[in-house]
Amino acid sequence: MTYTLDHIAVVCADLSTGANWLAEKLGVALLDGGQHARFGTHNKLLGLADGLYLEVIAPDPVAKINGPRWFNLDHAPTTPRWGNWICRADDPNAQVDLTGPTTAMTRGDLHWQITVPDDGSLPMCGGFPTLIKWCDGAAHPANNLPVSGCALTRWEIQHPQADALRKMCPMNDPRVVFTTADAIGFIATFDTPNGERIIA
Repeated sequence: MTYTLDHIAVVCADLSTGANWLAEKLGVALLDGGQHARFGTHNKLLGLADGLYLEVIAPDPVAKINGPRWFNLDHAPTTPRWGNWICRADDPNAQVDLTGPTTAMTRGDLHWQITVPDDGSLPMCGGFPTLIKWCDGAAHPANNLPVSGCALTRWEIQHPQADALRKMCPMNDPRVVFTTADAIGFIATFDTPNGERIIA
């Protein structure tokens, strides 16, 4: 089984702050996404080349939920940052001890299953991806987004256990790179209408 990069996410305590931060970095505005009632979040989106997309996701201040938010957003940072990466998998439950169980989600014509640990945390503090499976015949967000002129050229995961993650994540995308570092973090490189942009 291999994983396919689906999208990457910026997290922030405030959606507008996160979207403005990313738009300034890339020189391209994001579009409204929607709400995720199950987890009390909302998002903005940007389409990328090759069927990928970017997401800025934040707690929805008017949402009422019973339980933790996904993407560790009960502890959302006030300063925007890369928070997570999401990969398509034929069997998202294959590593359920690490990823948590799948949760069925829907928003408009979007229908998917996604792994969410019971406490809303991220596997290996985000070093291991969240796994997703879009339901057969369902729309994909990237298909509904206009061309932005931006393309991801490199997605680097920095982690103390980079060697283990490389073995645990059978990726079919050479843009995904694991590097050993003392602190966990992400660096994304993009081609944009305004030239190359590197966002850490």
